[in-house]
This record gives sequence, structure tokens and C-alpha cells, in this order.
Amino acid sequence: MIAASYFQYELVFKKPAQTSRGVMQNHVAYYIVLKNGNRMGYGEAAPLKGLSIDDRPDFEQKLKECIAFINDGLPIDALPLKDFPSLRFAFEVAFLSLGFDNPFTVYNNSFIAGNPIHINGLVWMNTKTEMLEEAFTKVEQGFDCIKFKVGALDFDEECRMLESFRKRYSAFKVELRLDANGGFTTEEADQKLKELSRFDIHSIEQPIRAKQPYYMHELCLKTPIPIALDEELIGVDVALEGEKLLTFIRPQYIIIKPTLIGGLAVSDCWVKHAQKQNIGWWATSALESNIGLNAIAQWCANYDLKLPQGLGTGSLYTNNTPSPLIVSKGLLKYNTHLAWVFPSNA
Repeated sequence: MIAASYFQYELVFKKPAQTSRGVMQNHVAYYIVLKNGNRMGYGEAAPLKGLSIDDRPDFEQKLKECIAFINDGLPIDALPLKDFPSLRFAFEVAFLSLGFDNPFTVYNNSFIAGNPIHINGLVWMNTKTEMLEEAFTKVEQGFDCIKFKVGALDFDEECRMLESFRKRYSAFKVELRLDANGGFTTEEADQKLKELSRFDIHSIEQPIRAKQPYYMHELCLKTPIPIALDEELIGVDVALEGEKLLTFIRPQYIIIKPTLIGGLAVSDCWVKHAQKQNIGWWATSALESNIGLNAIAQWCANYDLKLPQGLGTGSLYTNNTPSPLIVSKGLLKYNTHLAWVFPSNA
């Protein structure tokens, strides 16, 4: 008989995290704990404010309902989680980890055996000067793929920032990714993509806001910079609409965020559709703590990864879960000599 419980944990950013949806000082996570005999299973649900479709007032009530269902003996497939993707992710991971002696093992693959994952270095929104300094620092730390957020500053200033970066590091040395978070209007996107292409950009995520499939289709047809869908996947039923969406828009890449789209099995479906249509992909964490980040990294390692993943967020918090996850020279590694310390619910 599986016993289920949960507790809330407030993650505190080392410095305020500026996003396109405002400034975040902290991020609330809900840790799910499953127990079956001597085995434990852990999962993390951490919906993002203003972005997750399950960022809603009844979130914790739904979580309590699911805990009660499990304690009554219902299987995970019976949980009513269609509109709660972060809860689907958390319960899925908790049940998967329950199958191993180590509750932090989700898949027994090369990552937890010590094989690292190539990741990009994320530059947070800030002033032009501070963003450049952060980008230069990350390159010096060994990152050869840097991701800038764009669309928040004055566009000319952002172009000058990218130009300054390219004067120091060519495309042969460092790959550049951009993330617009839907910050361009449909009227200006064409011209802005053309201007940005001068800086040898690998790809740009979500140049216009989501749920404008016709405009996104047109952009992807003629863009000078490969386009990656991100927010476009949120709230989409992959089994019913995923293949149709990708067939119509025809993006060059998709970004997979298990917390936002509904878990690892759903992520597998997106990968399958993308591979079928020769669309590239990579996974990105959504500001989870090390509990969720670990699960996503282990899931990634099930694939023959061709591109750097977006999994470098573990050092953002002052009180993140101590773990074997370390970032070194642009790689995310699982150091088997380091121990996990699961947060207390006291």
C-alpha cells in the first residue's frame, strides 16, 4: 500500500530573477513524498507564476485531492490532472523513483553513472552591461553555448549588446541562442529577426506570443534565424493536437519543459512527433529545484542528445536541495561521491 504526503518549500533566489513576466524573489515548490514499504519516491511540482496553466487558486486543493486518491489506493493514471501539468510531472517522477532503492533515481542510465550532459549558459535579463559581463563570465567558465533573453530592453540596445559579444567571440567559438518569450509583435518580427541574424544566431525561442499559429507558420517559412517553439506547447494535448500543430507551423526546433507541458511521458510524445518531422529539440528546466532538475536530466539521458540542453538553473537558489548535481565547464554532471539531502517538512 502506497502512502502519500506532500509539503510546501519556498525556494529563495540568490538575487532577484528578472523575467518577461516580472521580477521573482522566490519560487514555491511542492514536494510529493510516496512510501511503499522501505522504498521512498519524491517528486516536485513548482508551477511558474504567470506562465504555468496550473498557476491557479485551486492548485493546492487539487494536490490534496490527489494525495487522498493515492492513499485510497488509486493508481497514478486515475488522477484527474489534465489541467495540472506540474502535478502530473511531480506524481509521475515520484512513482518512477519509487521503483528504485535510491529515491532520487528516476531512470538507471548513463547520467547517474557519471556521463555529463552538455548545457547552455543562461544570461538573465538585466542591463546591457551586466548581461554582457555575465555572458563573458560564462564563456570563461567553459560554456560554449550562451542563451540571451531578448525583447525586454530597447531593441537597438540589445543589438549593440549582441554585437559587442560577437566582437569578442565568433560563432566558431561560441554558439548564441536567443529567447524572446513572445516579445515581438507580428508586425515587427520579420524585421527584427533580419536584424538579429547579423550576429550568427543559432536559434530564437518564441519570437511572437503563443497561440498565433498562422503568423508563426509564416515566420518559420521565411525566417533567417531558426525558430524554436516554447510557450506554444503549453496547454496543448500532445496526443490529440501535437502532430497537427508541428505539421502546420513547421518550426525548426521545439523546447521541452516537463513541468509546463505535463511530465516525462508527454515529453516523450513531443520528441516522437518532432523526430518524425525532422524537427530538432532540447529540454529546458523551468526553475525547478534540484529534485525536478535531476528528473529532467535523467530523462534527457535516455536520448542520444545532439544539442546543448537548458539545464543550468541549479545554482539560482540560496536554499536549493544539496545534491550530486554540479555544473562544470558547460556540463551538468552527477557526482556519485556527493549525497542528496532532501528538505525537511518540519
